Amino acid sequence: MSGPGHFESRAEVYDRARPPYPQALWDRLRELGLLRSGARVVELGAGSGLATAPLVAAGARVTAVEPGPALAGLLRRRLPAVTVHETTAEAARFDPGSFDLAVAATAVHWFDLDVVLPALHGWLRPDGALVVFRHAFGDPTVAPTPFRARVAAITGRRGGPPRPGPGELDTQEWATRLSGGGRFAPSHVEEFRWRAELSADGVRDLFSTFSDWSPAEVAEAGRAVEDLGGRVVEHYVVPLIVLRRRRVPPVLRSAV
Repeated sequence: MSGPGHFESRAEVYDRARPPYPQALWDRLRELGLLRSGARVVELGAGSGLATAPLVAAGARVTAVEPGPALAGLLRRRLPAVTVHETTAEAARFDPGSFDLAVAATAVHWFDLDVVLPALHGWLRPDGALVVFRHAFGDPTVAPTPFRARVAAITGRRGGPPRPGPGELDTQEWATRLSGGGRFAPSHVEEFRWRAELSADGVRDLFSTFSDWSPAEVAEAGRAVEDLGGRVVEHYVVPLIVLRRRRVPPVLRSAV
């Protein structure tokens, strides 16, 4: 299944299989003065709360937007202090200046940015910021491992056009796209690299949450891990883009 609804259908597996974001990311947001106690944060596409929990732990007052009922339910049970709106980023409505910070964690590629960016600009206070980050599975700066070679063989057999829009690691292109229209300006761009060891079952769970992987492909990836000794090391990249809210140019004011 391709599309954000795939995560809803795999909510419990998604919650246990998706890795946490690296501590270095949260440390950087603190250093930039964005992650602090009392900050009013809106998180779009919050899922089951993998990014929400560290925001709450830092003392932020979080409002989460999540369209999937199962994922929203997991989020409510895990973090009862969070206000959860069960709707899409495009349909959400908040008062002007309601938030200090907006966060999109492994979600922005699903948004209609022509709708969401003007809305975010209105919801943020004048000196607010938008923070975008995601997991990219497979670090191109690391020499290909035998497991990554097997993964590349699986995805290389696919037909059809690639997913539209910038890729997972087209970080500068994402920064340009998110700043288009003059509402936001990039102020910090960085990539964090880390790794984790996974079992065959862990790979099957994780890859089954990828919206562009079929069940047959997931099973093949699991067998690859078994062939390689039962455990493999996955190398990850987490690109971070911080954008500051700008005063809207006069030509755009009528559209906000």
